[in-house]
Amino acid sequence: MANPFKFLQEVRAEADKVTWPTRRETLITTGLVALMVVMAALFFVAVDQVIRLSVGFILSFGHQ
Repeated sequence: MANPFKFLQEVRAEADKVTWPTRRETLITTGLVALMVVMAALFFVAVDQVIRLSVGFILSFGHQ
């Protein structure tokens, strides 16, 4: 069985090696993710509307 104290020392040593992003980098990345989410949502709304109108147009031939 491994020594728990040695394990905790190793965990701390590995955590010290982590390079954390700056506040500015975090805000920029968050903004870009939010922008991409909005763009994807708009794209899917547009595609959904095109499909809805196309299906409605096709089905309108059956009512004549």
